[in-house]
Amino acid sequence: MNRPNILWICTDQQRLDTIGALGNSHARTPNLDRLCAAGTVFRNAYCQSPVCTPSRSSFLTGRYPGTIGAGRNNNDRWPERADLLPRLLRDGVGYDCGLVGKLHLAGAYQRETPDSRVHGVRVFEPEVRPRDDGYRVFQWSHSPFDDWGRPHAYANWVRARGFDLGELRRRGESIPAECHQTTFCADTAIEYMTGQLASPWLVSMNPFDPHPPFDPPSDYLARFDPAAMPGPAFRSSDLEAQARLADVDFQSSAKPPDPAADGPRKAAYHAMIELIDENVGRVIKALEDSGQRDRTLIIFMSDHGDMLGDHGLWGKGCRFYEGLVRVPLVVSWPGRVREGVVSNALVELTDLVPTLMDVAGLDAPAGLPGRSLWSLLTGRAPAHRHREFVRCDYHGALNLGRGPRRSHGTMIRTAGWKLVLYHGIGLGELFNLEQDPMEFDNRWDDPACADRRRYMTGLDSDASGHA
Repeated sequence: MNRPNILWICTDQQRLDTIGALGNSHARTPNLDRLCAAGTVFRNAYCQSPVCTPSRSSFLTGRYPGTIGAGRNNNDRWPERADLLPRLLRDGVGYDCGLVGKLHLAGAYQRETPDSRVHGVRVFEPEVRPRDDGYRVFQWSHSPFDDWGRPHAYANWVRARGFDLGELRRRGESIPAECHQTTFCADTAIEYMTGQLASPWLVSMNPFDPHPPFDPPSDYLARFDPAAMPGPAFRSSDLEAQARLADVDFQSSAKPPDPAADGPRKAAYHAMIELIDENVGRVIKALEDSGQRDRTLIIFMSDHGDMLGDHGLWGKGCRFYEGLVRVPLVVSWPGRVREGVVSNALVELTDLVPTLMDVAGLDAPAGLPGRSLWSLLTGRAPAHRHREFVRCDYHGALNLGRGPRRSHGTMIRTAGWKLVLYHGIGLGELFNLEQDPMEFDNRWDDPACADRRRYMTGLDSDASGHA
């Protein structure tokens, strides 16, 4: 009788330091700020891969992506080696589950059209769904484009409003807020939460923002001054450090900051997050207006971050800097989850599956590395202690072909230190995060840190991370 509805909001490529309540004076996030005040915020939540598909496979199953064959981005199909949380909740206690927006457990693929060779046209086919993902409602939209071989929910929604998404893109026009994919996610989630799903329900609301292309509505972009955007975490020594890793997969090569280009990109990123914030506010208001807020657990999170120029890099790949692997995680349920708590506990996104199974009164599947946060969230366990360390992996996820083989890396992060192993090439990183929170001073070869390096390398063989 006490099982809550679950609204699970997952943005795409949003860093932790993008929320006003968490110290970003440039962010315009009043609704997320209120959600933080109404729940528990984890300042040290880490994804298990710095790339979309393996990260999503991990937090939807509670397992590390490499253990279930889901280490690649844009797999041909889901490897079917683990059940997804919606299926577990549906089969266990009858949750009615719906998805709006991205799933991305597999990739879309390109199909040639008759004029492909002449005009370079490729049509994308939607990703292949798992055999049974547990979602009864499936309003899939992988990206904010309209070049799919079959109609998809977002493009249909835009057309119903009298717009042509493809034509807007071809003309290079800004997508207005009322036609944006984030707005589609909110509108569709509201529709299902307030009448199309049976209680208890779970809705996965998965906007594409703030993933590139950085394309906020023009009126949102105008609210941010590019010249006022904060500069990246960068020192000239970063260029040498990244040159050592030149053959390790990443979407960009290291370059010094360029305020003329970086400022507008950061302004667009923040504008997209403001659009996310407004739509999160709309969804929460719909819960309140329908009398469901007090019986709905809300999770707000992202799958991974973006370097945004830190250490000379933009985008994602086989690196494990804080801006890329540390993500927002906010949990709220009035009267049940502690309010106004900002936890410094080390947390993995693998912890979400056992947490939500706990909330539903179910036993988590055996062998999960994820650990339930429910005792911490409800005050029955200390707010600032959960794991001794967290882990993040990269296993050939992007396959950019820069080196002679696929890139592989593992991060181990304890309360005060971070170790990164770049497997098979003899390179690594070791940062003292208490003294060097911006990760400039690599202590990997420092004899004074040899014992620390050996100890943390040994943690790589322990997948539990239990405190």
